Amino acid sequence: MTKLAQGDKAPDFTLPRDGGGTLKLSGLRGKAVVLFFYPRDDTSGCTAEAIAFSGLKDAFAKEGAVVVGMSADSQKSHDKFKAKHNLTVDLVADEEKQALEDYGVWAEKSMYGRKFMGIVRTTFLIDPSGKIAKVWPKVKVPGHADAVLEAVKALPAS
Repeated sequence: MTKLAQGDKAPDFTLPRDGGGTLKLSGLRGKAVVLFFYPRDDTSGCTAEAIAFSGLKDAFAKEGAVVVGMSADSQKSHDKFKAKHNLTVDLVADEEKQALEDYGVWAEKSMYGRKFMGIVRTTFLIDPSGKIAKVWPKVKVPGHADAVLEAVKALPAS
Protein backbone atom coordinates (compact mmCIF):
# COMPACT_ATOMS: atom_id res chain seq x y z
CA MET A 1 0.00 0.00 0.00
CA THR A 2 1.46 3.31 -1.05
CA LYS A 3 1.36 6.37 1.09
CA LEU A 4 1.05 9.35 -1.20
CA ALA A 5 2.26 12.72 0.00
CA GLN A 6 2.31 16.33 -1.05
CA GLY A 7 4.45 16.75 -4.18
CA ASP A 8 3.87 13.19 -5.45
CA LYS A 9 2.39 12.68 -8.91
CA ALA A 10 -1.28 11.70 -8.56
CA PRO A 11 -1.86 8.18 -9.93
CA ASP A 12 -3.92 8.33 -13.11
CA PHE A 13 -7.12 6.34 -13.52
CA THR A 14 -9.94 5.86 -15.99
CA LEU A 15 -13.13 4.73 -14.25
CA PRO A 16 -16.86 4.43 -14.92
CA ARG A 17 -18.66 7.59 -13.88
CA ASP A 18 -22.21 8.41 -12.87
CA GLY A 19 -24.52 8.93 -15.81
CA GLY A 20 -22.47 6.63 -18.05
CA GLY A 21 -19.11 6.94 -19.73
CA THR A 22 -15.76 7.19 -17.99
CA LEU A 23 -13.69 9.83 -16.26
CA LYS A 24 -9.92 9.93 -16.79
CA LEU A 25 -7.93 11.89 -14.22
CA SER A 26 -5.24 12.97 -16.69
CA GLY A 27 -8.05 14.34 -18.90
CA LEU A 28 -8.57 17.01 -16.22
CA ARG A 29 -4.99 18.38 -16.45
CA GLY A 30 -4.92 22.14 -16.36
CA LYS A 31 -7.54 22.24 -13.59
CA ALA A 32 -7.18 21.62 -9.90
CA VAL A 33 -8.97 18.40 -8.89
CA VAL A 34 -10.49 17.72 -5.50
CA LEU A 35 -10.60 13.93 -5.25
CA PHE A 36 -12.55 12.75 -2.23
CA PHE A 37 -12.71 9.07 -1.31
CA TYR A 38 -15.71 7.98 0.71
CA PRO A 39 -16.78 4.57 2.08
CA ARG A 40 -20.34 4.06 0.75
CA ASP A 41 -23.14 5.68 -1.18
CA ASP A 42 -26.13 6.76 0.89
CA THR A 43 -24.66 6.41 4.38
CA SER A 44 -25.00 9.38 6.71
CA GLY A 45 -21.41 10.66 6.71
CA CYS A 46 -20.87 10.06 3.01
CA THR A 47 -24.16 11.73 2.12
CA ALA A 48 -23.31 14.78 4.27
CA GLU A 49 -19.87 15.01 2.63
CA ALA A 50 -21.21 14.70 -0.94
CA ILE A 51 -23.95 17.26 -0.22
CA ALA A 52 -21.36 19.68 1.23
CA PHE A 53 -19.11 19.37 -1.84
CA SER A 54 -22.13 19.67 -4.16
CA GLY A 55 -23.22 22.84 -2.36
CA LEU A 56 -19.81 24.40 -3.02
CA LYS A 57 -19.44 23.10 -6.60
CA ASP A 58 -19.87 26.58 -8.13
CA ALA A 59 -17.33 28.08 -5.73
CA PHE A 60 -14.83 25.34 -6.67
CA ALA A 61 -15.56 25.91 -10.39
CA LYS A 62 -14.96 29.65 -9.95
CA GLU A 63 -11.48 28.74 -8.66
CA GLY A 64 -10.92 26.45 -11.67
CA ALA A 65 -11.33 23.23 -9.68
CA VAL A 66 -13.30 20.06 -10.40
CA VAL A 67 -14.69 17.92 -7.56
CA VAL A 68 -14.74 14.14 -7.98
CA GLY A 69 -15.95 11.60 -5.42
CA MET A 70 -14.85 7.96 -5.51
CA SER A 71 -16.01 4.82 -3.76
CA ALA A 72 -16.12 1.10 -4.56
CA ASP A 73 -19.88 1.30 -5.21
CA SER A 74 -21.16 0.63 -8.73
CA GLN A 75 -22.00 3.22 -11.36
CA LYS A 76 -25.68 2.30 -10.91
CA SER A 77 -25.43 2.89 -7.15
CA HIS A 78 -23.81 6.30 -7.82
CA ASP A 79 -26.66 7.23 -10.18
CA LYS A 80 -29.26 6.44 -7.48
CA PHE A 81 -27.22 8.27 -4.82
CA LYS A 82 -26.92 11.41 -7.00
CA ALA A 83 -30.60 11.42 -7.92
CA LYS A 84 -31.80 10.86 -4.34
CA HIS A 85 -29.74 13.73 -2.89
CA ASN A 86 -29.53 16.07 -5.94
CA LEU A 87 -25.75 15.77 -5.95
CA THR A 88 -23.88 17.81 -8.55
CA VAL A 89 -20.31 16.54 -8.15
CA ASP A 90 -18.90 13.80 -10.38
CA LEU A 91 -18.84 10.32 -8.85
CA VAL A 92 -16.61 7.52 -10.13
CA ALA A 93 -16.90 3.81 -9.38
CA ASP A 94 -13.80 1.77 -8.52
CA GLU A 95 -15.32 -1.67 -8.06
CA GLU A 96 -11.93 -3.30 -8.82
CA LYS A 97 -10.38 -1.13 -6.05
CA GLN A 98 -7.25 -0.44 -8.13
CA ALA A 99 -7.31 3.37 -7.77
CA LEU A 100 -8.32 2.99 -4.11
CA GLU A 101 -5.17 0.92 -3.57
CA ASP A 102 -3.01 3.26 -5.67
CA TYR A 103 -4.06 6.15 -3.44
CA GLY A 104 -3.59 4.10 -0.26
CA VAL A 105 -7.16 4.56 0.96
CA TRP A 106 -8.22 0.88 0.80
CA ALA A 107 -7.11 -0.27 4.23
CA GLU A 108 -7.93 -2.37 7.25
CA LYS A 109 -10.48 -0.69 9.47
CA SER A 110 -12.12 -1.82 12.67
CA MET A 111 -15.56 -1.24 14.09
CA TYR A 112 -16.82 -2.68 17.35
CA GLY A 113 -13.68 -4.83 17.54
CA ARG A 114 -14.26 -6.38 14.09
CA LYS A 115 -11.56 -5.85 11.47
CA PHE A 116 -12.45 -5.46 7.80
CA MET A 117 -11.15 -3.87 4.61
CA GLY A 118 -12.71 -0.58 3.61
CA ILE A 119 -12.16 2.95 2.36
CA VAL A 120 -10.55 5.41 4.74
CA ARG A 121 -12.31 8.75 4.13
CA THR A 122 -9.51 10.82 2.55
CA THR A 123 -9.35 13.86 0.27
CA PHE A 124 -6.57 14.76 -2.15
CA LEU A 125 -6.11 18.17 -3.75
CA ILE A 126 -4.35 17.68 -7.08
CA ASP A 127 -2.84 20.76 -8.70
CA PRO A 128 -3.31 21.60 -12.40
CA SER A 129 -0.01 19.86 -13.29
CA GLY A 130 -1.20 16.56 -11.76
CA LYS A 131 0.81 16.73 -8.54
CA ILE A 132 -0.69 16.27 -5.08
CA ALA A 133 -0.91 19.68 -3.41
CA LYS A 134 -2.53 18.57 -0.14
CA VAL A 135 -3.86 15.44 1.57
CA TRP A 136 -6.56 15.25 4.24
CA PRO A 137 -6.34 11.78 5.86
CA LYS A 138 -9.14 10.35 8.02
CA VAL A 139 -11.52 13.19 7.20
CA LYS A 140 -14.13 14.43 9.66
CA VAL A 141 -17.03 15.67 7.52
CA PRO A 142 -18.27 18.85 9.30
CA GLY A 143 -16.53 21.87 7.76
CA HIS A 144 -14.32 19.71 5.53
CA ALA A 145 -15.58 20.94 2.13
CA ASP A 146 -15.05 24.56 3.27
CA ALA A 147 -11.47 23.77 4.37
CA VAL A 148 -10.76 22.15 0.99
CA LEU A 149 -12.17 25.19 -0.83
CA GLU A 150 -9.81 27.44 1.18
CA ALA A 151 -6.87 25.24 0.13
CA VAL A 152 -7.95 25.46 -3.53
CA LYS A 153 -8.05 29.27 -3.24
CA ALA A 154 -4.51 29.18 -1.80
CA LEU A 155 -3.08 27.24 -4.77
CA PRO A 156 -0.55 29.28 -6.75
CA ALA A 157 -2.04 30.68 -9.95
CA SER A 158 -0.97 28.58 -12.89
